[in-house]
Formats: sequence, structure tokens, C-alpha cells
Amino acid sequence: MLKKVLYGIWIVIFLLFVIYTAHSANFNTFLDFLENKTFDLRQNMLPKKANSSIVIVAVDDASYEYILDKYGEWPLPRDIYAKIIDYLEAQSPKSIAFDMMFVKSLKSKQDADLTFTNVFKKYNNIYTAMNLDNQSVELRFPAALPDKLSVNVQNMSKNIDFDSLTFQNCRSILPEIINSTENIGMINVSRSDDGILRKMPVFVKYQGKFYPQLAFKVGMGLLGQNQKDFVIDKKSNLILHDRKIYLDTDGSAILNWYGSTGTYRQIPIYMLIKAVEEGSKVDYDFSGKTIYFGTTASSLFDIKTVPVAKVYPGVEIQATYVNNLLDNNFIKRIDKRITTALSIILAIITGLIVIKLTSAAVVSLSFVSIYSAYIITAYYLMKYQNLWVDIVYPLVLGILVFISAFIIKYIIKSRDFDKQYLLATTDGLTELYNHRYFQEQMKMQVEQSKRYNTTFSLIIIDIDYFKKFNDTFGHQAGDSVLRQVAQILKTNVRATDIVCRYGGEEMSIILPNTHKDISLSTAEKICKRVAEKRFKINNSQEGKVTISLGVSSYPQDGVTPSELIDAADRRLYQSKNNGRNQVN
Repeated sequence: MLKKVLYGIWIVIFLLFVIYTAHSANFNTFLDFLENKTFDLRQNMLPKKANSSIVIVAVDDASYEYILDKYGEWPLPRDIYAKIIDYLEAQSPKSIAFDMMFVKSLKSKQDADLTFTNVFKKYNNIYTAMNLDNQSVELRFPAALPDKLSVNVQNMSKNIDFDSLTFQNCRSILPEIINSTENIGMINVSRSDDGILRKMPVFVKYQGKFYPQLAFKVGMGLLGQNQKDFVIDKKSNLILHDRKIYLDTDGSAILNWYGSTGTYRQIPIYMLIKAVEEGSKVDYDFSGKTIYFGTTASSLFDIKTVPVAKVYPGVEIQATYVNNLLDNNFIKRIDKRITTALSIILAIITGLIVIKLTSAAVVSLSFVSIYSAYIITAYYLMKYQNLWVDIVYPLVLGILVFISAFIIKYIIKSRDFDKQYLLATTDGLTELYNHRYFQEQMKMQVEQSKRYNTTFSLIIIDIDYFKKFNDTFGHQAGDSVLRQVAQILKTNVRATDIVCRYGGEEMSIILPNTHKDISLSTAEKICKRVAEKRFKINNSQEGKVTISLGVSSYPQDGVTPSELIDAADRRLYQSKNNGRNQVN
């Protein structure tokens, strides 16, 4: 029972220590790093099918080379985009979005820009991008954006703040576009500490107002939910009519990834350029599609690292975002409090397994089975429920409890062994070593003395007239005298000397590395101390007790335990025959 209580106290203290440690910034950062890697692994293992209604018009390497050869420079003249949009709109796509920023450029011609900006007035399903940043106000004065581009966000969650998504400057696009349409979204991104993009902002803040992300705006348009007012509930969910989007602590949505680059159908933009400039035909039906324009050419630098690929074009991230919104399959991360509770429950189960089971192999197998089942469950929860259940924190806590419980169990077992060994080698009455231990130590001392050419001595003690004492005062008084004599022996020898009960009223002392003259002196001292002491016989009586002692030494008196014992015994009886209360 005491062991179980000690185990319980230890587990509680250990869990409190781990929970306290978990609040350390460095510890949290390390665990988050590992947890993010398990998220990446799960995302790579999960087969998911991308929405076939999303298609990318890509400025790929071939298209970039074609543009340079045909027009002599990048970017592409903007009136060409206008022609491409007219070509696509003739096929009735759902929406056209540009993951590109059409800023004022010395290279672009004013009439080409005007032609392009007019398409935003002509069609209401065209979206384009803008970017916020923290560029110095000395380099660029922050532009004032029209209210039509902002939205209202009521944040009721205590876990979410938009500090990391709040910016002080803006790289404004062509004012003609801003004045022509509300279909402008931001393309700021959210990266983890390791530089990998796992989530994307829903809203970003600028000059005290919220602005929607481009892909979010595109997706909302496709869902027919062009609302201006949004609510984030207390559970960190963004409420969107028939669905909820879980937002991480910085206000970003965690994306569900559909595989490495090339997941979405890609049409090189040079094919569309040829179609509008040369009258050729693109062998693809764009009707009912969501079309995303963006760069995939490595030389144009719109490349990110995501969980499913080290090199991933930004336009495919935008497509993934829209895909998540359409299919309502953003990732929801389980609350930290639930993770902590799960971790503690698993840790307690682990501790109980270590305590209850005796086989180390069975304990290890049970531990592996429990956490394997937990990891598999976490995998399938992400696969079927889009739930991100933390793996690292529970596993690390479980391993720590497993190892620590084993150590504590070993310590307790060692103490139990020591206790059992002490009981097996100790006389219960006098608390001296017993006869068996005496014989073991005699053999050991002889072997060591032979090996190292040293000496040791033996003293055998007998209480004088002990039988008569027992007959007179009773056995309980005799037992009391035995205990008191034993105490005198222990307090008058060195810590290295071995005091044993030899049998009956006889006791012995083994004195390692001790010559005979020293042992005789020790025996004389003990004999004198016993004779001087007044022994308590019972509650009302005290009396005198004497002892007789015999001393032998290795190798003078023998080279085997029996020879030494016989020599000490002979001298003991010589002491008794010579009048007792003496040493020989």
C-alpha cells in the first residue's frame, strides 16, 4: 500500500513539474517544431483529391521564355491580360483571380493599363491581389485604402490576436483598379518558425481595419457569401453561415494540403497568349471553372515551402486555400487544454502499467501499443475529421513517465531487495549479523587476506553464567541483556568491523586488517565496558553482567575459517576456566 501511495505522489509531482516546464517558451518552441513535423508527415501520408473546378493559368518557365522572346521583357503587357480575360469570359468561368500585383510600372504603357483596368468594370467575377508590409514610411507613404475593401470582424476569442498580421504600410496597386472593383484581396502569408507555410491569414489588419485574404475573398464569392461582417466565436471559429473555419492563435486558417506541386490542372499562359494573338485554340473547356493566374517559373521567385513540398508556387497555395473553403475541409487543431488532459491521462495509464506489470517486455509492449494506437487514431482523425490532434506532447510526456517510473520502480525494488537481504542476514533479537552471514564473511576475509597478504582477527564472546541468569530472572530478562551486550559491542568497534550473533549467548566480531595485538586491545576494552555497565534486567532491577572473550588472528592461528574459529573458541574456554570476565 505504501508503495502505491509513493507512486501516486511521485506521478502527481512529476506531472505538475512537466506542466510547469511546458510553459517555458523554449520548451514550447521545441515541442511545436516537432509537432509541426508530425503534421507535415500526416499531410504527406493522407491521400486527398483536389477540386477539379480549379484550374491554374501558369506563367511557367516555358511561358516566361516565350514572353521574353515575343515581347522582349517581363511583365507581360497588361492589355494582353485584358484580351485573355475576354477570351476566358466567353466560356463563362465562375471566377478569374490574379495572384499578381498590378502596380504602377515604368515599363507598362498607360493605354495598356487602361485597357486592362476596364475589364474590372466590365466583369464582376475578376479578382486581383494587393500586399501589406512594414516598409519604412520614409521610403513609402502608407496609402489610404477605400472602405469598400475592408470588412468588419468581431473577435470574441481570447486565444486569437492579430498582432503578427498587423501591418503599417501598403504596396498599392493601380488606383484605376482600386476605384473599379471591390474584388481585391491581400496575399500576405503566415509562416511557422521553421519557415514552412502551413496556414494562411483570413484577415490582415492595416490602419485599424481588417482586409480579407485574396483566396478567402475568391472562395466567399464562389459560395455566394459576399458579406462584410464576420464573427469569430469564443472557440476560435470564424462563423460562415453553414460552416465554421477554425483559426489559429494568430488568426490564420490551417490549410489541408492536396499533394505536391502539380495537383491542379495547369494551363501555360503562352497557350492563351497564342489563342488571343494568333487565333489558335486552347484545348480546354474553362466553363464553370475557377481560374487562378500566377507565376510558377522558378526565376520569378514566387516560391514557398509547404508541408507537402519544399518548392511550391504561391498560386497553388492560393488554389489550395480556395479548395479548402469550397470543400469545407480546413484543419481544426484540438485545444491545448484537451491535449494536456489527454497527455495526463495517457501518462497516468503508463505509470500504472509500469507499477502493475512485472515483466519489462510486457510493460514495453503495452507502452508501444498504447501510443501506437494513439498515433494511429490521430492520423485517422486528421484523415476523416480534419482534426489536428497533437502527437509530440503526449508522447514526450509518456516517454518521460515511462522512463521515470521504471527508475523509481527499480529504486523501490532495490530497497526491497536490501531489506530482504538485511532480514536474511540479521538476527532479529540483537540486530547483529546472523551466523550464516558470519560464516560468509569469514570465508571472504580468508580469501582476501590470502590474495593481498594481509591479516585479520576474530573475537568470540560468551556471556558469563547466562543460563543461571535466565533461570533466575527469566528469558525476557535474558533477551534484554543480549540486546544490551550487542549494543555495547557495536558501539565499541570500528565501522568496518563485523559484529555477529554466533549462537545462543555467544557473539563474534570480525576485525578486517587487524593484527592480534590490536584485536586483543579491542577485546579488553569491550570486556571492561560490559563489566562496568549496570544492565537493566526489568522495570525495577538492575544488575551486573560479565563476558569472556577469545581472540584468534590470521595467519598465526589458522588459515581456514574453521581453524580460526577453533582457535578463538579454545581461548574463550580458557578465559572461562581461568575465572571468566577476561580475554585470552
